[in-house]
Amino acid sequence: MAFSSAVPASQRLPVTVLTGYLGAGKTTLLNRILTHEHGLKVAVIVNEFGEVGIDNQLVVNADEEIFEMNNGCICCTVRGDLIRIIGNLMKRRDRFDHLVIETTGLADPAPVIQTFFVDEDLRDELRLDAVVTLVDLKHVLQHWEAEEVQEQLAFADVLLLNKSDLVDESERRSIEQRIRAINPVARLLTATGAAVPMEQILGVEAFELERALSLDPGFLVEEHEHEHDAAVGSLALAEERPMDLDRLGSWLADLVAERGPDLFRMKGIIQLKGEGRRYVFQSVHMLLDGDFDRAWHDGEQRATQFVIIGRNLDPEALRSGFHACVA
Repeated sequence: MAFSSAVPASQRLPVTVLTGYLGAGKTTLLNRILTHEHGLKVAVIVNEFGEVGIDNQLVVNADEEIFEMNNGCICCTVRGDLIRIIGNLMKRRDRFDHLVIETTGLADPAPVIQTFFVDEDLRDELRLDAVVTLVDLKHVLQHWEAEEVQEQLAFADVLLLNKSDLVDESERRSIEQRIRAINPVARLLTATGAAVPMEQILGVEAFELERALSLDPGFLVEEHEHEHDAAVGSLALAEERPMDLDRLGSWLADLVAERGPDLFRMKGIIQLKGEGRRYVFQSVHMLLDGDFDRAWHDGEQRATQFVIIGRNLDPEALRSGFHACVA
């Protein structure tokens, strides 16, 4: 079976795969891509692990084509949907210059890469520009043994060591050495807030099929059976009544103090009583962050949507605590 295309690379749509473990800063980088004056029209596919799509609501309101996939992980259960969405996108090929695919934090990038080589139609229409892996310098060692982390590091063409402001220089060097032991050839960038020059992310032509095959000689011909850690799950919470910020903050603080190591990622769009703006909350383990976002649009349904991703979650207790924060 041939995995190359007869169509010249210059005529195929460049694709960037954004990956990285939960909370590494993928959506932050995506927003930088969408707001930067690089002159490219960018189409985006966002895949989330939870049942409710929060990232899609946090992507800036740019004049771009944005598609959300939140009914499964792009590397396993919804690969067929990915092919279908890309197929529909290619019918409007003249409307964009670059495609960015943001994977879930729990995705193995290998099956996603495989998609661009084993599907004959996609192979002739797309070329993989680079796999960009973001690394949360503050928390990556907590998940170092996770298969997804190892795969995301190994298959990266560009490694963005993010949140450098949260570690000291010796910690950064130590992590960099461990990463280099896994992937000695990827381009290495260091940043805070995923602030990197766009020319080092887009149009870099960094993906090399030969290197991917050296990591996994069978990855183009084998059906990847990626299985997530069964103890890791997600819980989607929703509430149409306004929330009380003090109650919510107190509940989250107690929750993190008690279960922080098991709470990999929390994020939500919050409707607060008497407030005309959305409140956006995000956390990675013990680090909590929240701030007011844009105003609710006229006619927009005001509601709180909240997603928790973690290990051994107790859905009943979490639902009870969440709904007790109603104003």
